[in-house]
Amino acid sequence: MSEPPAFHIAPPAILRDPAVARVLAALPEARLVGGCVRDALAGRPIADIDLATPRLPEAVIAALRDADIAVVPTGLAHGTVTVVVDGRPIEITTLRRDVATDGRHATVAFTTDWRADAARRDFTINAMSMDAAGNVWDWFGGRDDLARGVVRFVGDPATRIAEDYLRALRFFRFHARYGRAAPDAAALAAIRAAVSGLAILSAERVWSELKRILGAPDPREAVRLMAETGVLAAVLPEATARDRLDALVAAGAPADPLLRLAALCPGADVARLAGRLKLSGAEAASLAALADPAPEGDERVWRAALASRGPEALAAAAWLAEAEGRPGDWDGRRTWIAATPRPVFPLRGADVLAEGVPPGPRVGAILAALERRWTEAGCRDEAETVRRWLREMVVATGA
Repeated sequence: MSEPPAFHIAPPAILRDPAVARVLAALPEARLVGGCVRDALAGRPIADIDLATPRLPEAVIAALRDADIAVVPTGLAHGTVTVVVDGRPIEITTLRRDVATDGRHATVAFTTDWRADAARRDFTINAMSMDAAGNVWDWFGGRDDLARGVVRFVGDPATRIAEDYLRALRFFRFHARYGRAAPDAAALAAIRAAVSGLAILSAERVWSELKRILGAPDPREAVRLMAETGVLAAVLPEATARDRLDALVAAGAPADPLLRLAALCPGADVARLAGRLKLSGAEAASLAALADPAPEGDERVWRAALASRGPEALAAAAWLAEAEGRPGDWDGRRTWIAATPRPVFPLRGADVLAEGVPPGPRVGAILAALERRWTEAGCRDEAETVRRWLREMVVATGA
């Protein structure tokens, strides 16, 4: 079942992409759906490419293989396959309608009804589809909402949220990136009423959305709305310093989700927070590094910090210090960090062994003592000076 298109546009660049054109040639009835249509209409870069088709998955696979396109059945239970053409991954999903939902997952049935497939999507701006000629189907007013900068649920907001409580968080993610007008009042009311349901979401899904919210160019309004609706306290109770986030963004700090998380959650137990949100090992390590405040002192102290922490972590500490209102020339500090090569302790264990010290714990102890002296000297002394210290230490203590 189909309906006449709502409007036509000159085929955007994504339709001229050779990889997309090749897949659409194999599946001529397929349409672009979701975010790639939204961003094509908004003139924004397109990250993920999703297609939908009324063909059943087995027929999709057969048509693609007939066109010599390799297929990976990534989600056959939900009708999804993935192809990679010229290095570009493209997901293709058979049209679906929801049979049952439980707030986290949906049981679906395949359909040929494009409108029914669009009706199960979260927001109007994500519910449009576009064919290879640039015809766009828009049953719920997504184009107008995109133009106005309004994020609005498809149909009844409470129903959409009850189908998947993650949609409450997704609202703030899309509001942060596309919202320009006052937020939709019906959406906020439904989110406020559904806060208790967020408890059933996995930590991984929550952090995935929080990371996208905090990574938006300017997440301040979205985070404010999260606080007002009770969502922020439900998913991130450690977030006690929205003023620091506001100051961080206003100062022009990088749109780094972990930096913004650190600003929001001063004094939080970092290990516990990282564990609760199920951060990756690298993310947990970065967040722990951000808990180390910017140093106080002269250039010697800053050089030592640059040597031990590295330029990225030290610059982040300077941003956080500025956001919390610590006095100082933080722009000047960041300029200095960017212009100063990271000092590197010049000796290794081989240098100690070369002076006749036998292998063993004493090698590490000597290196540690030399590095402390090098650090106290401002990390400035060159390798030959540190080798002279080494020889003096070996002579004084005996090899």
